[in-house]
Amino acid sequence: MIKNYFYSDAFYNKIIKKKKDSRIIAEYKKILKYKKLIKFVYQNTPKGTGDAVFKTRKYIKDKYFLMLLPDDLIIKKNCSKDMIKVHNKNKASVMASMKVNSKTVSRWGIYSLNKKISKNDYLINGVVEKPDVKKAPSNKAVIGRYILPKTIFNKLAKQKPGNGGEIHITDAIQTLIKEGEKFIAHNFSGKYLDCGTMQGFINSNKEIGKL
Repeated sequence: MIKNYFYSDAFYNKIIKKKKDSRIIAEYKKILKYKKLIKFVYQNTPKGTGDAVFKTRKYIKDKYFLMLLPDDLIIKKNCSKDMIKVHNKNKASVMASMKVNSKTVSRWGIYSLNKKISKNDYLINGVVEKPDVKKAPSNKAVIGRYILPKTIFNKLAKQKPGNGGEIHITDAIQTLIKEGEKFIAHNFSGKYLDCGTMQGFINSNKEIGKL
């Protein structure tokens, strides 16, 4: 569906011809621009986020890359731009962070915090994927925005399945932390919309409809 959105030229040309709306033409020009930049990779079997990320390795050329998960929406403030500023200042990997209800920690990757380095940023000791409520190191959760080092692909290549039988990106991150890689948890200031459940998806559509 996503690929069709960017590649259905006949569909857009038909709408433009019928509507003759300058706003639609402007949006279509944006799509043509992005079409040249987007590459698609396919995870035919759901083996976890780590496996999905590993399939992109041939396209990642820089020392660090930005990863965004589509079911975590952050509106009203550009979280990615703020994280890039933190990365540039500290020359480190950065992940979005949010306090969650202690009873729901088993839904998330959860941080073990080290020390506060600024108003919204913490160095972390580690991260654990979907911990048991009684064993969670905190209630600070990883939200789907990451600035990660290219070296993570070396870890993912050897990564064994973890919780739920999946290859978790958090397990590879934990390996890098143990080897001395610096990771920062960034408490973002935008509004978070969780699309990971049906009710969350419905609520998110309502919120976006207000924008």
